[in-house]
Amino acid sequence: MKELKFEVPPSRNTLISLLVFSIIILLTLLGKTFQLNILEGKNYTNIAKRNFARITPIRADRGIIYDQSFEKLVSNLPSFDLVLDKRDLLKDDDQKTKEIETVARIITRSDIPAVIEKDSEILKKEIIDSKEIKMLISENLDHETLIILETEVNNLAGFQIEKNTVRNYLDGSFFSQVLGYTGRINSEEFKDLSEKNYFISDYIGKQGLEKSYEEILRGNPGIFEIQKDAIGNKIKEGITSQPEPGQSLVLWLKADLQQKLQQELTRVINDIGIKKAAAVAMDPKTGGVLALVSLPSFDNNVFSQNLSEETFQKIKNDPAQPLFNRAVSGKYASGSTIKPLTATAALQEKIISPDKEIIDIGYIEVKNQYNPEISYIYHDNAIHGLVDMRKALAVSCNVYFYTIGGGYKNQPGLGSVKIKNYLNLFGWGEKTKIDLPQETTGLIPDHNWKEKTLNETWYTGDTYNLSIGQGFLQVSPLQVAASFVAIANNGNLFQPQLVKKIISGSPDSPETVKEIQPVLTRALPIDSANLQVVREGMRDSVIYGSSSILANLPVKAAAKTGTAQTNKDNTYINWITVFAPYDNPEIVLTIMIEGVPGLRAASLLVANETLRWYFTK
Repeated sequence: MKELKFEVPPSRNTLISLLVFSIIILLTLLGKTFQLNILEGKNYTNIAKRNFARITPIRADRGIIYDQSFEKLVSNLPSFDLVLDKRDLLKDDDQKTKEIETVARIITRSDIPAVIEKDSEILKKEIIDSKEIKMLISENLDHETLIILETEVNNLAGFQIEKNTVRNYLDGSFFSQVLGYTGRINSEEFKDLSEKNYFISDYIGKQGLEKSYEEILRGNPGIFEIQKDAIGNKIKEGITSQPEPGQSLVLWLKADLQQKLQQELTRVINDIGIKKAAAVAMDPKTGGVLALVSLPSFDNNVFSQNLSEETFQKIKNDPAQPLFNRAVSGKYASGSTIKPLTATAALQEKIISPDKEIIDIGYIEVKNQYNPEISYIYHDNAIHGLVDMRKALAVSCNVYFYTIGGGYKNQPGLGSVKIKNYLNLFGWGEKTKIDLPQETTGLIPDHNWKEKTLNETWYTGDTYNLSIGQGFLQVSPLQVAASFVAIANNGNLFQPQLVKKIISGSPDSPETVKEIQPVLTRALPIDSANLQVVREGMRDSVIYGSSSILANLPVKAAAKTGTAQTNKDNTYINWITVFAPYDNPEIVLTIMIEGVPGLRAASLLVANETLRWYFTK
């Protein structure tokens, strides 16, 4: 008889352990399922879709840019690019090499085997090294290459021709610093913008208004989608979304004024034998920028169409820096153009009355406070005798402004702190917020700046220099123009603006999308009577003073010249700021010329010819 054996029933603890383990496994599986289907479902769907869907952008027409009278400044030209989608590239290395050699032969248009082999090896390396799914192989294809590729491209797996547009700047060198330029998107930009429907072969605004208004000008691309099965056969194709053209810009700019101003500025500096200058014209009623010139200029068309590395390096390394916008980004000592601002501060602070006269013997002499045997001499450009504020502005008397700025003998001065405060009020030392990139803040020096930067004490002599726009002070031509807008219009400091409105449609039947309203930066807390005294002094400058060359203009004008020393012997920064007509100003014009040899009236000549033309055309 066999012995009966009974299974030992599992203990209660064992059952509980098995149950807990089973629950953990189940929860883990459920969690993973939830993660894959819910949390990451969209991601995997997109990955799956990319495996059989090929997307080609349909570029939207970029918006046009017009001057204020709807003169077209830029247009679009069709362009064609050869693009590779690496997901469709043949896997077989021999076939892949043959395809790449075919492409290399076409885009180099060479039948020489050595050339083809060399170029195909370079192309193959670029394809392998590229981290992008789609890559640009050749851009702006010429007509003959395009015809050849169109017959071959269907036999080249992964390669396709995409239609694009490039910018055509109609008067390139006249408007390049304002309009800027577009260029092919680079890898860093693409990384930042790929979520905004940008593609690797796109053009984007790189500088100027093209950059500032990229989102408005660009529009939205359409999509042409090709669906393929797992082995690459085409299943379906079609347009899934239509492109939306970009909106256009209408500027405050007057194209004819821009051209005339640049022509006159170029003529004068060429006669002198120098290259660097800038000019800004503004509407004192709105802050609209009527013209903005920076010399030397450049043709922005070279950046839009197959810019070679050699050409780029030549422009980039030009010692005259044609890509540098001197009107907006340049920093210069203001010279005597500061004097109307210093005068305004002295009147508002009741440092001096406008009719009080100060004797000018050609210099002031200041004793060293620690050693009276040491004297410092601060010179004037002439002996002016007795001068009140209006005459001091008219003849640009340094002694008068040394005295009201830093104090001298029995006449107290403003001091550097108050001078800086008023310069800040007029917008110096801060960005004007013009709708262009890379604007400078300039520099208004003070005690703290000098101690921190130079590890030196601020002296009364520094205040004297600041009072007449010398020393460490740095301003841009745009800042000077904007501050004189506030003098011309009796105290309203406007934000300079290039764009007047955004439109859609054609100039024949435009639809206004947005009217850009004038932006008042601040209403200056300055008495109208004090600003009137300053305007009268600037008017006297034209009647009998340093700006008398402007006395024969068709309208009454008011002006202030300026001459600032540079680091080079006997060369100066030459300034003029004018507003006209005097009684009801329509234009404020500021001109700055770098490196003028001697005390020439270079900027005055430009202002005279430009304004004569402007008020008689």
